[in-house]
This record gives sequence, structure tokens and C-alpha cells, in this order.
Amino acid sequence: MNEIKCPNCGEVFTIDESNYESIAKQIRDHEFNEELRRREDEFRKDKENSLNLLKAQNENKVKDLISDKEKEIERLKNELNSYESRIELAKANTKESLTNEIVKKDSEILKLKSELSGKETEKELEVSKAVSIKEQEIAELKASKQASEESFRKQLTDKDDLIAYYKEFKAKQSTKMIGENLEQHCYTEFEKVRPLFRNVYFEKDNDASGGSKGDFIYRETDDDGTEILSIMFEMKNEADETSTKHKNEDFLLKLDKDRVAKKCEYAILVSLLEMDSELYNQGIVDMSHKYEKMYVVRPQNFIPIITILRNAALNSMSYKKQLEVAKAQDVDFTNFENNMNTFKEGFAKNYELASKKFLDAIDDIDKTIKALEKTRADLVSSERNLRLANDKAQDLSVKKLTKNAPSIMEKIKNS
Repeated sequence: MNEIKCPNCGEVFTIDESNYESIAKQIRDHEFNEELRRREDEFRKDKENSLNLLKAQNENKVKDLISDKEKEIERLKNELNSYESRIELAKANTKESLTNEIVKKDSEILKLKSELSGKETEKELEVSKAVSIKEQEIAELKASKQASEESFRKQLTDKDDLIAYYKEFKAKQSTKMIGENLEQHCYTEFEKVRPLFRNVYFEKDNDASGGSKGDFIYRETDDDGTEILSIMFEMKNEADETSTKHKNEDFLLKLDKDRVAKKCEYAILVSLLEMDSELYNQGIVDMSHKYEKMYVVRPQNFIPIITILRNAALNSMSYKKQLEVAKAQDVDFTNFENNMNTFKEGFAKNYELASKKFLDAIDDIDKTIKALEKTRADLVSSERNLRLANDKAQDLSVKKLTKNAPSIMEKIKNS
């Protein structure tokens, strides 16, 4: 038997062993439940604190990531705006530079045109002056017509003597030419006056690679190496021919072909053929109506024809040089336009590549934002699962834990 004293009234009770065990068990169960409840409260508070801390950390991380990405997007936008500004500035500068160059070129072209126009006006004035002088001379001749009629009659009376003298002179001259080689004669005549010519090539044409060749080639250049005058010469006399008489025109086609083949500007036939022809005996005969830039001359006009053509070529050299300058400027302007087009194409290509890079960067940013949004969704889903786990933990009890586990329940009761 066991005695138990009441703490309130002080009365002593006597109880048997079974009752004592029952009361002790009640006291233990009460203490166990109190301790279990206290531990559940502590566990729940720790879990809530952990969940709140984890949630706050995740939210801070998400905010930081979003803030960093927003800053990166803003920086890229600023760089894009800056790049576009630089492109616009470069376009403006390029346009202004090209405009200035075009204006400059137009001004130079106008200046050259003005100079050429001035030269043409000057030539027209010279021609007009020369015509005026000739008209004045004609008027003077008409005015003196009466005074010169008597002299003319006298000249007519001496005509036969003059014709006889001329025929005799021509016969002597022809005899001399036949007696010596005409080519050698012309070469000797030129060598006599060669000191008067600078930078002149006058030699035999020995190149028959094209099937034929002329007799002599004359080429003259200035100090810069620019060709002033070039002539293909052919010499023909009666001694070179057979008994069949040839005409000068029989050799003009071949002479023209030789001129073209040797890239000469003029072609001249020095001839003793057709000695009785008044056409060829009058002096220099222009055959350009049949063949371009071709003349037929007697040997005595060999040096004079060179001098005439040379003086004309020298007078035209200044205009040729101005034309070459104008052509060079046209080439420079064409090159300028080509360079400008090349720059435009390169600029457009680089701009296209840069735009593509920016679009790729923006796509990457969009992909990053989508990834962050997915991470945020995953975190929200994780928070929801943690909340469900918390709810389940709060609903946890010894009774539920030991349900369908009587052995564990028995051990708890006996502890």
C-alpha cells in the first residue's frame, strides 16, 4: 500500500499499487504532452524563422539580379543611342565633306571651261583680225588694179620665157634626183637641219613584221616625253620603177596602212612621179579627202612640209595639255566617285553588322529576363511548397505520428 498526502488539505490517502501506477501514469502523460507541445512550438517557430529568412534572401537575390539586368539594359541602350549619334554625326560630316569636294570640282571645271572659252574667243578675234587685214589687202589690190594692168601685160609678154626657164630648171632638178638615191637625198637634207630640231627621231623604218614598211619615220617629243609630231615617209622616183609608169595614187593605200601600223599621225609621199602633172608640181598637195592626214610633195618641199606640220603641232600643244589636264581631272573625279561609293558600301556593311550585334545583344537580354522570370516562378513555387510543408508540420501530432504504429505508442506511454 502507498500513502499519498493531498497538497491542498493535507489529508493522507492510502492507495493500492494499481491506483498508484494509474496516477503516476497520468502525471507522466501530462508532463510528456506538455514537453511535446513545448517542443512543437519551438520547432514551428524555428521553421517559420528559417522559412522567412530563406524567403527574404531569395527575394533579395531576385531583386538584385533584376536590378543588375535593368542596369545592364540601360547601359546597352545608352551605348546604342551613343553609337547612333556617332553614326548620324559621321553621316553629316561625310555629306558636308563630299558636298565641299563636289563644289570645289565644279568650280575647277567652270574655271577650265572659262579659260577654254577665253582661248576660243581670242582665236576668233585673231581670225577676225586676219580676215579684216585680208579684206583690206583685197581692197588695196582692187584700188591698184588699174595701175597694175600695164605691168601685168608686160608679165604676159614674158610668160613664154618664164615657162621655158621653169621647164629647164625642172629638168635639171629631175636629172639630179634620178642620178642619186631619193631616200639618201632626203636623209641628207634632214641631217643638214637636224641641229634645229630637239628630241627628234628620224630613221629608216626597218620593221616589216606587219607585212610591209615605209621608208622613214619621224617622231618628235617635248622635254616631258609627250609626242608632238609623228610622220610616216615614203619616197618614190622614176628610177625606182619599171618601164610601166605608175601614178602617185598607186602608193597611197599602202602608205596609209603603214602609217596606221606604225601609229604615226601623218603620212607623206615624197615623189618624182608624174613630173608633167600641174597638180603635183604646184607644191604641197593635200590628199586627206582620200586618206586621213596625207600629203604628196616634191623633194624640194620635203623640209618645208616638216616645218609646217611641226609649227602647227607646237601651236596645238598647249591646247592638248589643257585637254589632258581636263581628262585627268575627269579621271580624278571618277576615282573620287568610286572611292565615295566604296566608302558608302563599307559604311553600310559595318552599320549592318553593328545593328545585328545590337539585336543579338537585345535577344540575349530578353532570354536572360525570361530565365530570371522562370527562376522567380520556381522560387514562388518553392515558397508555396515550403508553406504546404509548414502547414503539414503544424498539423503534426504524436497521435498522427503513432497512428498505425501501436508499438511506438506503447513505448511512448511506458517512457
